[in-house]
Amino acid sequence: MNRPETLVDFDDLVQHLRHARSPYVLATVVRTVAVTAAKAGAKAIIEADGKIAGGWIGGGCARGAVLRAARQALADGRPRLVSIQPEDLLKDLGVEGGQSHSGVLYAVNMCPSQGTMDIFIEPNLPRPELVIMGATPVAVALASVAAVFDFAVMVAAPEAERAQFSEETAFNAGFELPATNAERFIIVATQGAGDLAALKAALDAKAHRVGFVGSRRKAARLREQLADKVSAERLADLKAPAGLDIGAITPEEIALSILAELVAWRRQPQRTGGPEA
Repeated sequence: MNRPETLVDFDDLVQHLRHARSPYVLATVVRTVAVTAAKAGAKAIIEADGKIAGGWIGGGCARGAVLRAARQALADGRPRLVSIQPEDLLKDLGVEGGQSHSGVLYAVNMCPSQGTMDIFIEPNLPRPELVIMGATPVAVALASVAAVFDFAVMVAAPEAERAQFSEETAFNAGFELPATNAERFIIVATQGAGDLAALKAALDAKAHRVGFVGSRRKAARLREQLADKVSAERLADLKAPAGLDIGAITPEEIALSILAELVAWRRQPQRTGGPEA
């Protein structure tokens, strides 16, 4: 049987994907019953485009269901167990192909072998990226605590402001951002030092959410100035002021309110989607 993907070194491939901050799924066969092409312990790495980059988990009988589950796992960040079984066995369980029950996603095995395979789908997503535009006290406070909550922090500000941030903080000398494979959140905390340029760059960039540190009145004025430069949809998505309303006053308290909102944004798919429990 021709399986060239098995020649890929798993460790090297995983290291490459992590270094590139590319999302992928590790699919592992955890149980088989009767005749199946792959056996328990077989693994495959599936990239975000649906390509099996390495390993092997069986032929067409399993591949379609696994790739669908991989796409879902990458979308919501949740692992899932896929059970591929003959149709008569699914009927005995009272489920149909495509249904989820008790945390298991079921699929029909249409192959003549009529075997059963259970495959664990584990998404591996790069750390979410938080871009903080500006070097104000709020920006400094936010950068100092966000990394603790598993954000990959990048500050976008003039080079002269670098010394205000820790050496571990990634720095981008300007508001134009490099491309990323990670989920990106942007907080514009310039507070008068290049607000319009920073906000335009933030809204032009590929980002999950954009927040602005400033009053609603100021944000409304900036929206008017950007109306002919940025799409209405992007302007409508702008959250201003950034952060949850906790009565924050100090830069540290404002940073806390923003971080709480970032966590809520980040965890929303886990709270509202995913397989049936």
